[in-house]
Amino acid sequence: MPLFIYKGINSYGEKRKGKIEAVNLAAAQTTLKKMRITPSLVKEAPKDLLSGISFFQPKVTGKDVVIFTRQLSTMIDAGLPLVQSLEILTRQQENTTFKKILQTVRTDVETGSTIAEAMKKHPQVFDNLYCNMIDAGEVGGILDTILSRLAAYMEKNMALVKKVKGAMTYPVICLCISFVVMAVMLVFVVPVFQKMFADFGSALPAPTQMVVDMSQFVKGNIIFMLGGVFALVWLIKRINRTDKGKKKIDQLLLVLPILGPLIRRVAVAKFTRTLGTMMTSGVPIMDSLNVVARTAGNKVIETAVFRVVDAIKEGRALAEPLEETGVFPSMVVQMINVGESTGALDTMLEKIADFYDEEVDQAVENLTAAIEPLMMVFLGGMIGGLVVAMYLPIFSMAGAIK
Repeated sequence: MPLFIYKGINSYGEKRKGKIEAVNLAAAQTTLKKMRITPSLVKEAPKDLLSGISFFQPKVTGKDVVIFTRQLSTMIDAGLPLVQSLEILTRQQENTTFKKILQTVRTDVETGSTIAEAMKKHPQVFDNLYCNMIDAGEVGGILDTILSRLAAYMEKNMALVKKVKGAMTYPVICLCISFVVMAVMLVFVVPVFQKMFADFGSALPAPTQMVVDMSQFVKGNIIFMLGGVFALVWLIKRINRTDKGKKKIDQLLLVLPILGPLIRRVAVAKFTRTLGTMMTSGVPIMDSLNVVARTAGNKVIETAVFRVVDAIKEGRALAEPLEETGVFPSMVVQMINVGESTGALDTMLEKIADFYDEEVDQAVENLTAAIEPLMMVFLGGMIGGLVVAMYLPIFSMAGAIK
């Protein structure tokens, strides 16, 4: 919707200026009259030169979508019509990118589309899981309840991702700092010592000679080494874009010594939470599994879930094909089997998700506790080793003089 700037005087004779949204100039003037402002100037606001370049536009975050979902649920539960609720939320939205998307959604709903159909046109913000649950909520007449469940699910999912990212931030930062310090010492510090050692005229100790040779190699090949790092990152990204390559990388991640069990727990927690939330919301199990597979975030899990879908199409239950995949722990399979037998599969899935959320918390704590001393030893070994190697000739010379 176009933006108009105005200047005028209100009913108290005070000067007013600002911006309003309206379909056209006449609509903007009508809005000002309702606000009891006599305009002296009304014109369309100049367009931002960067507005057409997506790179410079703000990204729609998960937090933006969660807040919108929670507020929409509250408004519908309070009895406000859907279009009016969307209009209010659009008007108060501060993220310009999300605001434009909500304007389009509101317009589509006004012209007869369901809200699920309108949201499906914006998959970059509203994914398959979101749209399928909204669709189920509309069909079942419980849209406010579904929106509330969606918001709770997204909040828990974001908290899970945040925990894992938080656990990995510390070692990554330490590794980056250690390599930068090593590079600075090898390129700038060691050559100074090397020049000093050359004046001694005696053979250097083996550790010192090794560090000097390493310094000369790094200085002579620093450009090629940096190019190799960028090329490796580019190659990994390129491989990760293909289905076969991504599957290989995901398989490798799942069998890593320390990180693998954590990734598996996160995947199981996300699988059970998503499937349980969708089934509780009334989405059929086949549709739920298809959505869960596409939103798994791991190609190995995705392939396993699609195999389960094929098995269910043949008339089999859920637990047995899940066990055959070899991806899901036996405890998860047994609990799902109990849930199917008692007719409370959705409740059982939520319990499994809660249990694995706690497992992830514990795994993150254990990972952090294990990584901190390892990083200290690694950093101390690298930098301390360099320092000692550089001072060995000085100690040798001091001993000779004594």
